[in-house]
Amino acid sequence: MDNNNDFVRVLSDAVQARRDSLESTDLPRLKDECRIFQSAFSALYKIYLKKKYINEDPYKQETKMGEIQIPDASAFTEAERVEKLTIRLSEYDNQLDFLVNFYQFSVEFLNLERIKKIVSLVKYIDWVHLTPDVPLATTKAVAEMTNEAKIGTDPLTLSLISESTLNLNKSTGAIMTSLKGLSDFLREHYKMEVRIAITSLMPANEASQVALIKKKFPAALPGKPFYPDLIEEIIREDSPKDGPALREAVLKKLQVADKPKAVKKAVSFKIFLMEGVQGLSSTGTTLTETAGKLDENAALFANRKNGFWEKVKKVFKQMLNQDPDPVIYEISYVDPVKGSTVREKLDYQVFRTDMDRKIRSLSSLSGRGAAQAKLESMADDQLMAFLEKAIREIQTMHKILNALDDFFKREITGEDRGKVKGVKPELATLKNAIVRANQKRHEYSAQKEEEEQLKKLGIGVSGT
Repeated sequence: MDNNNDFVRVLSDAVQARRDSLESTDLPRLKDECRIFQSAFSALYKIYLKKKYINEDPYKQETKMGEIQIPDASAFTEAERVEKLTIRLSEYDNQLDFLVNFYQFSVEFLNLERIKKIVSLVKYIDWVHLTPDVPLATTKAVAEMTNEAKIGTDPLTLSLISESTLNLNKSTGAIMTSLKGLSDFLREHYKMEVRIAITSLMPANEASQVALIKKKFPAALPGKPFYPDLIEEIIREDSPKDGPALREAVLKKLQVADKPKAVKKAVSFKIFLMEGVQGLSSTGTTLTETAGKLDENAALFANRKNGFWEKVKKVFKQMLNQDPDPVIYEISYVDPVKGSTVREKLDYQVFRTDMDRKIRSLSSLSGRGAAQAKLESMADDQLMAFLEKAIREIQTMHKILNALDDFFKREITGEDRGKVKGVKPELATLKNAIVRANQKRHEYSAQKEEEEQLKKLGIGVSGT
C-alpha cells in the first residue's frame, strides 16, 4: 500500500465504516451513559439540598446556555464553602442537563473541541476517587458531604446515595472510553480530509512540510482548525521508514468488528421508549424532596388545627394501639378535559403510602439493576404500555401535588404562613419530565408509522 492514492481510498472506506458504526451503536450508548450519569448526580444534588449542605440557587432556572461551560474549580475557604458549593453544584446540574437534553450525539456535532468540554465536565468532580483526601477542592467537599449524608439516614436515602455514586463511577469510565473512540475517529477523519485536500503540497523529504501545509491550509480547508500534531502524524505516516507500519496501525484503529450476516433484525426504535422511561426514573428524587416538604406542611397544619382535647385523644389512641384517624384534606383542581373545577377528599396517609411506593419503583429504574434489565427485555408494545402507564401515574401525582401545594398555602395562615414549604420548583421538574417522556413516546410512534408506510410501499427496511 505504498501508493498514496491507494491508501487514501482504503482509508476513506475504513473511515466511512467506522462512522456508520459510531452513529448506529457507539453514540446512542454514549448518550445512555450520559443520561445515567446526569440522573445519578441529580439524585445526590437533591440529597445535598435536603440535608442543608448547600442552599437552593435562586437563579438556577434562569440560566441560559448555548454551549457547555465548566463551573469554577478553584480553592475556597471554609467560610465560603456553602456559597461556593451552592453555585458550583447548581451550575454542574444545569450543565449535565444541557448535555443530555440539548446536545446532539452525532459525529457531525461532536467535534474535538466539544469532546474536550464533555471530558472536562464529566471529570469536574472525580467520582472514581471520591474521597476527602483528594486535592481538588470541589471533589473533596462533595466527598465530605456524601460521607456525612450516609450517617444516620433512612435506608432509602442510603441506598440512593450508594447506587448514585456507583453509577457515577461506572459511567465515568464508560463515557471516557466512548469519547476516546470518537476522538480517535475524528483525528483520523481530519487527517483524511487534509490528505485529500492538500496531499500534493507534501513532497517527500521536505524539512518545512508543516509550515508549507499551514500556509496553504486556509484556502484548502476554509474554516477548519489547524492541528500541528495531526499534520506531523500525516508526515510520519508518509515517511519511507515508519510509514507502512503507521498506516497499518491507523487502519487497525478504524476497523469495525464484523457482525454476523446470517441474522438480521428489523430496525428497532425501542431506544425512544427506553429514553422516555429513563427520563421519568429521575423524578424519584424529585418526589422524595417533595414528600419531605409536604410532610412538614402537614405537620404544621395539624398543629394549628388540633386543639388540646384532640391531642389528648391522639395520645389515648396511641396508648390503646388504635389506628389514628385518617387525615382527610379537601383539595380542588381543574379537570383538563372538562375545564371545570373538581373537588376531592384526599386521604393524605394513603396518598403518601402510594407516593413512597412510586418513589421506590422509579428509583429502581435509574441504575443498572434487575428492573432495568427487565425493561430492556420487554417487547416494544409492552414497553410502550409501561411508559404510558408511568406517564399517567406521574401526571395524576403532579395534579394532586399541585392541589396540595395550593391547599396548604390557602389553609395555613397568620404567622405560620411563612413556614409553608412551596413545591413549585419540584412541580416544574416533574412537568418537564412528563413532557420529555411524551416526546419520546411520540417519536417512537412516528418512526413506527413511517416504517409501516415504507412496508406498504414495498420499500425494504435495512437490518441492524
